[in-house]
Amino acid sequence: MKKKKSKKKQTNSNLKDQKFGQTKNSAKLVLFVFGIGPIIGIIIFLYSKGFFNLSTI
Repeated sequence: MKKKKSKKKQTNSNLKDQKFGQTKNSAKLVLFVFGIGPIIGIIIFLYSKGFFNLSTI
């Protein structure tokens, strides 16, 4: 009896997650964007300031 109740709770939580669009794939996409985005921003900033220009002394 207890196992049946726990299964119903798990399916309800899964349905709630799908209603709000919180799936595993969307979570991975958000983490990828917020992980790679700042790195690309830093590279663009450093490039605009001349950090990657080779200069001979």
